[in-house]
Amino acid sequence: MTRLWNDPSAFADEMIDGFVAANGRCVRRVAGGVVRSTVVPDGQVAVVIGGGSGHYPAFAGLVGQGLAHGAAMGNLFASPSTQQIVSVAKAAEHGGGVFFTYGNYAGDVLNFDAAQDRLRADGIACTTVTVTDDISSATPAEKHKRRGIAGDLTVFRIASAAAEAGGDLGEVTRVAALANERTRSFGVAFTGCTLPGAEAPLFSVPEGRMAVGLGIHGEPGIDETEIPTADGLAELLVSRLLAELPEGVETARDARVVPILNGLGSLKYEEMFVIYRRIAELLSDEGAVIVDPHVGEYCTSFDMAGTSLTLFWLDDELERLWQTPVDTPAYRRGTVIAAARDDATSSAEAIADIPTAGDGSRAAASLAALVVSVTAETIDTHVDELGRLDQIAGDGDHGIGMQRGARAARAAAESAADRGAGAGTVLVHAADAWSDRAGGTSGALWGVILRSIGETIGDEDRPDAKSVAAGVAAASRGVMAYGKAEVGDKTMVDALVPFSAELTRGVETGEPLSAAWAGAADAATRAAAATADLLPRMGRARPHAEKSLGTPDPGAHSLALIATAIGTLLADAPDERN
Repeated sequence: MTRLWNDPSAFADEMIDGFVAANGRCVRRVAGGVVRSTVVPDGQVAVVIGGGSGHYPAFAGLVGQGLAHGAAMGNLFASPSTQQIVSVAKAAEHGGGVFFTYGNYAGDVLNFDAAQDRLRADGIACTTVTVTDDISSATPAEKHKRRGIAGDLTVFRIASAAAEAGGDLGEVTRVAALANERTRSFGVAFTGCTLPGAEAPLFSVPEGRMAVGLGIHGEPGIDETEIPTADGLAELLVSRLLAELPEGVETARDARVVPILNGLGSLKYEEMFVIYRRIAELLSDEGAVIVDPHVGEYCTSFDMAGTSLTLFWLDDELERLWQTPVDTPAYRRGTVIAAARDDATSSAEAIADIPTAGDGSRAAASLAALVVSVTAETIDTHVDELGRLDQIAGDGDHGIGMQRGARAARAAAESAADRGAGAGTVLVHAADAWSDRAGGTSGALWGVILRSIGETIGDEDRPDAKSVAAGVAAASRGVMAYGKAEVGDKTMVDALVPFSAELTRGVETGEPLSAAWAGAADAATRAAAATADLLPRMGRARPHAEKSLGTPDPGAHSLALIATAIGTLLADAPDERN
């Protein structure tokens, strides 16, 4: 288990600070993550990687000459926020555009895509290739839905090598997509992992058993077996990967392949060498030509005991790029001619302005801040429950992610209200803080919810029932557009849509806001409970849909809890009922 921390909620930030202090020759701190601390040639494409913290050396450990130009770093097992990604990308960009590459997870896709849209709007060219190497997470027919695990390294390295060689954005994108297509991975685990401050692992594996095909965040595997011998495990890993050769590789015989045996955090190097001994024999028996074998930790999961095997099938172009020298804090290959240190310094983040507000809106700002505070208190009360729900078919971090976001939102809302903001600005500031601090899918979507309501009620007049209902309706539309989920997908949307519909109905029939909200909260609670009968069609739970039957969706459940708590607050504020 993870044993050393100060405040668990500050663990990721303190980890990044310590990492930068120890590796200043390669990286410097910027808002949202790290970028190279060495000079980058003008016009070179900036390769920006990223994801949740907790996977070192992915992602910050792979920033440096010959590899990535920057890494956006989210909280533990949570994607970086849109703001973090934009900040890192702008700090890393040197006139050649930005190439994004990262593991294919819903929260990462959502936030990186939003960041890409913002950067393009600012005139910065961007492209993306998501890594989809894990063969256990979807069938070959749906390989675009697969998640990225230790195969991230091959795509990151090939894209960065192309950028280092002077390739333009189109060329970097092309070879990265080729590298992704020719990379396959498969993993197993013997124990779960425990996040700082947690009392129990995110998941557990029975003593003497092995989870087969699980994800790096603790997503359940596709099977569970007795732990084999080291040779037996090698045979399992190799056989699964040789059963699915990528397009362009007709047979393993005479094909050139880079094997990457990755430790997930607690497996000893000595154990991996025993496993790799047999892997090398098996690949050679098939006639494959082994090139530059890797045995070590490249994408971990805190203290998870497990390993994955990646096979990267080379062609002449990919092999030439693979030979590019690399010098980063955690990964070095060949000899790099050291570049000069960049004298850029990180600037402090500006405090957001408070626009002028009308008297009515300023008077309602305290209630808006109280709504956010009640939301944070509700999450604090139910954080363990939400984590347990998310463990069933996800990665177990919904509770702590929501807690980080809600607490940041409360602080931002209270600060804005104290500075004379209107009710709309209070919620907009809370939205930005929530999405930035929480990261992940839920962070982004709660940012959409609060921002939509805040922008709808505005700062001119005191919000009334109609404007609040219109704001919730805008939030419902925004979440569906942003997250691409629909009713029936077993997500937050299954509770949000009926909540909005019932709130609008109640307000239109003349009910005061408190009564209409209470009815809508009841509708959300019923809808959230009904998600127990649904199979997930979105997010990390999708590959293990059947495991979630009988359990409500955590996002829908948390929304219903929050709606109910706010309803109680409104009922106790009689002057706010209309």
